[in-house]
Amino acid sequence: MQLKTWKNLDVFLLFLFVRLLSVVLVGTFFVPDEYYQSLEVAHNLVFRYGHLTWEWHKGIRSYGYPLIFAFIYKILQLLRLDTPLAVIYLPRIAQAILSAYSDLCFYKWSGTKKWAVFTLSTSWFWFYMGSRTLINTFEASLTTIALSKFPWSGTKNGNSEKFIWIIAFLFVLRPTSAIVWLPLCVFHLATSQKTVFRLVVSRYIPIGLIALIVSTTLDSLVHGSFIVTPYNFLKTNVFQNIASNYGTHPWHWYLSNGIPTVLGIQILCFIMATSVVLKARKNHPNELAMLGTITFSVFVLSLLSHKEYRFLLPLLPMMFYVSSRFLSAWSRKASMTSIWLVSGVILICNLFPAWFVGYNHQRGTLDVMHGLRDIAQHDTEKISFLFLMPCHSTPLYSHLHLNVTTKFLTCNPNLNNIEGYVDEADQFYKNPNIWLRQNYPPRDPLPSHIICFDNLVALIGSDILTRYKRIQQYFHCNIPVSTKIGTLVLVYERVDFDNEVPNDTK
Repeated sequence: MQLKTWKNLDVFLLFLFVRLLSVVLVGTFFVPDEYYQSLEVAHNLVFRYGHLTWEWHKGIRSYGYPLIFAFIYKILQLLRLDTPLAVIYLPRIAQAILSAYSDLCFYKWSGTKKWAVFTLSTSWFWFYMGSRTLINTFEASLTTIALSKFPWSGTKNGNSEKFIWIIAFLFVLRPTSAIVWLPLCVFHLATSQKTVFRLVVSRYIPIGLIALIVSTTLDSLVHGSFIVTPYNFLKTNVFQNIASNYGTHPWHWYLSNGIPTVLGIQILCFIMATSVVLKARKNHPNELAMLGTITFSVFVLSLLSHKEYRFLLPLLPMMFYVSSRFLSAWSRKASMTSIWLVSGVILICNLFPAWFVGYNHQRGTLDVMHGLRDIAQHDTEKISFLFLMPCHSTPLYSHLHLNVTTKFLTCNPNLNNIEGYVDEADQFYKNPNIWLRQNYPPRDPLPSHIICFDNLVALIGSDILTRYKRIQQYFHCNIPVSTKIGTLVLVYERVDFDNEVPNDTK
């Protein structure tokens, strides 16, 4: 941080406390990418074991993000401090620090002081996401930092072009970031004192090429052959629409579900702020540009069939900017009673979802990894884990940190255009017992442990589980989000496991 940042050290420490608090309190499962597109890749690079999904074999992901965690892992390895807890939590702490710094940038950029602190610190979704090792969280942090350096009208940034460096490298790491930054770059070109030609030729193109060359060189070296990951990413996920294999939603989902959920109670402030901006457009050129960017981004994202809450993260700082400035202007005229009442309502309405999804909902698939690690550390040669769950329901080696034999149901997309293709997970759930008999014939050894949800027991309890005993169970959720997910995560151990002779190979 620059020296002038220390003037706001107290503010940064407050943000850091909130983000580190989320490291401690947020212990639930959100999406597989939090592990399989970051930590598993980093773990594989440093410790030479870790599951690589099809995306990494196809080369549609950049190694830039996982290498951050690989650097952390390498330091831990060299210092012989790579304990399981360090491997699990240090990457989250690193992301929490970056998120806290981006919060500080928002604080300085928005100019709303206390309302900036309040808005960011009480947002349930940012608390839930701010310390996760998701590239979407990383993207949101960098987007906030870039927005704080953007040459907004009437700000001290003036003709600053530092933001271009950030978004250039952000694009090669996360190509869909172009959706958010395209309208902002057009706004920059239209309002800059420099000509469009000069800006494009002297800044955008050179910086973009540098970022692309660095990214391509890095990815090619790690991948082992020449590869341009942004192109592969767009070709596979957008043009070939592979992402739709992982769920689809109607076109209005972001408006009817996504934004209201992400903003929570603060959507009321955002709606009122939007109304004020639209009524006095000349007085709010910056907010108007942000609303245009939000509208464009939501429109484009709505055209894509695969939709997720996390895809809205880069829009969050602009939404918070608009709503916090509205609250700041309102509070200058409001009574202290009204201010405390509104603040209390916002805080209380954010506390419940933050607790429910951050501490309670879908925690079993993380908690079980601690139990499995305790089991595996006694004899890694004898242990073999079979996860009979929807694919990637749990982390893997990045949380075990032990090189044991594992198998889980895969859900690879139909990359080879096979007619009538059904992925392994769907094959299993179509008839679990048939799948088990095909994959574990009578003469083949059974896994030492089976991990599954409690609702699967009724289907396989009279078959393969007759040779197992239940040894652990973990609460997962009150309300399962799918018929394939139960309320408990169960661990079964083969009854003759204690008498088994250790295997020589894995």
